[in-house]
Amino acid sequence: MPEKNETVLYSQLQPWSTVAASPCLEQVAGPPIPTRIGQYYQTPRPHPWRPTLGYETVSITPLPSQHSTNAIIDPCYTPYGMATEPLKFPNLVTGFERNPAHAARAALYTRYSTTTWTQGNLYNYNEADTNRHYSDRLRQDFVRVMRELDEKTTQGQRESGRRLGERITDTTFWRNEVRAELERLITESALLTETRRKMQKSIDDIEGVIHIAQECLYHREQRQGLDLAHDNAEQALLKEIEVYRNAQEKAKALYSKIQGQLRNNRAAQHELETDVRSKESALGTDNLCHQLNNFSKGINYYGGIEKYDPTVANTTTWAENSNRIVQRSQSERQKSSQMRSDIENLMNTLSQEIWDSWSNTNNALARRAAEMLEVKNKLQMHLHKVQQELFDMEKHIELLKKAIMDKSNPMKVAHTRLEARTHRRNIELCRDIAQDRLVSEVYDIQDSIEILHKKLQEAEAQHQQLLKTRANLETNLHDKVNSLFIDREKCIGMRRAFPITATIKY
Repeated sequence: MPEKNETVLYSQLQPWSTVAASPCLEQVAGPPIPTRIGQYYQTPRPHPWRPTLGYETVSITPLPSQHSTNAIIDPCYTPYGMATEPLKFPNLVTGFERNPAHAARAALYTRYSTTTWTQGNLYNYNEADTNRHYSDRLRQDFVRVMRELDEKTTQGQRESGRRLGERITDTTFWRNEVRAELERLITESALLTETRRKMQKSIDDIEGVIHIAQECLYHREQRQGLDLAHDNAEQALLKEIEVYRNAQEKAKALYSKIQGQLRNNRAAQHELETDVRSKESALGTDNLCHQLNNFSKGINYYGGIEKYDPTVANTTTWAENSNRIVQRSQSERQKSSQMRSDIENLMNTLSQEIWDSWSNTNNALARRAAEMLEVKNKLQMHLHKVQQELFDMEKHIELLKKAIMDKSNPMKVAHTRLEARTHRRNIELCRDIAQDRLVSEVYDIQDSIEILHKKLQEAEAQHQQLLKTRANLETNLHDKVNSLFIDREKCIGMRRAFPITATIKY
């Protein structure tokens, strides 16, 4: 009879098994002989919730068919659509008809003795008792193991919950620490930002003060004559501009430092914010995990999730990272606070220097204006005197001219007398005392006229000198009035109020 191969499904893993191919096989004279063809199939691990299925193909080979006189052919039940051949069951007594010797030999070798039969039964009884006792011990051990493992699982779950609670406490502590440090850092950064704004305003205000000082210098360049001098006021203005430039450079350097410190504060703030968000997310996850139990929804198997990942941090590095972030923030915050204190002190110093320079320049301009006013008053007084002297000199020049004109008639009288005495006759035309006196009179008048002309020349020369002096005094007075207007009206006028008073009140 041909071989029949049949596939059998096992619900538990068994390396060997003998399975009847069909209910009809129970009528076969001899037991079927199993032949293992393939190994069972193992489902990939880990899938502890899936049953392990094993497939094994066996070949059932019945005993060789024998010719019998009364062979019984009983076809098996064949399902619809399944083509199978019926099994033939041979007679237990074989070969009697053909060869009686063969039948006797078969009967001799297929029978057992009663002793063997008794021993076999005792062996079966003992084996049954042994297996039953062993099975009972196994069941008790199974119960004990299951109880121990249930207790161990419960204890482990309880310990995991406790550890999760501790982890939540630690994470909450560091979250609060980082959040508090973040708030302090944000407050410090806001103060430093306000300091930067004040610093920028100070730089702009100093630029305005420099512009005022330069305008004063430009205005003073419009002085004329001797007033265009390198006086104390001009020196004070130049020194004031130098002080302003140095203060502005220092303020710009501080502004750059503030910018760098704000960048560092922003970097530390970013780390703190990232750490706070990470810890809040971790707290949400840990709280969810802490609330899970055996009856929670959404629990499931995840293959390989319990394997250790060497790339993740441990609790030591986790705490060190949070501590490092907090310490960096504290360091940057301390630097920022120290910088604000240094900036405040330096700005007070610079403000005091600027104020002193501003005051010194104002005082120098005021003193110069006072000196200029005094000189102007003196020039006006001298100009008045020169004007009066010119008036007097002009009167005396007229008097000198009149005096010269007055000498004309006496000269004419003397000349006429001398000319008339030349008409004397004979011996009367002598050089008598009268003649000598007339000649002497003429010479005296001529000398007087020459003296008067010399005095007139001197008077006219002095008159011209007085006119020149008056012109110089008027020019100088105009220059003094112009310089006084520049110093007192333009320079001091634009410097009446200190433009950065609100800034230096730091």
